[in-house]
Amino acid sequence: MSLKDSLRIMVVDDMATSRGLITQALDEIGVKTYLTENDGRRALERMATNPVHLVLSDYNMPGLDGLGLLKAVRTQPATQKIGFILVTGKPTPEIVAQAKQLGLNNMIKKPFTSASMKQCIESVVGRL
Repeated sequence: MSLKDSLRIMVVDDMATSRGLITQALDEIGVKTYLTENDGRRALERMATNPVHLVLSDYNMPGLDGLGLLKAVRTQPATQKIGFILVTGKPTPEIVAQAKQLGLNNMIKKPFTSASMKQCIESVVGRL
């Protein structure tokens, strides 16, 4: 079984279109096991009962934004080792610095291609 077949990813974005673009890229690179959530808090609750290897999270979401979700993931023993990639259209130096301080594994800028998404994921989990 390849990593592509066993990798479990949580996609978190409040916009259905953005979630669709991320999951389409995952489909194109051959990752089949992913869960989606439109809310950071629900994603966190779901990860506690349904563990994943990697989170692909939008930065700009109402309620618990991407950095808030990253901080919550890193402070809970059950989730602190999960890989975390922030997906954002505007990676300002402040966001990047804060995300790195919180333990971000990687970041990808919107718009992205399936190839750039694959490269981004592989830098965190290894070759797919």
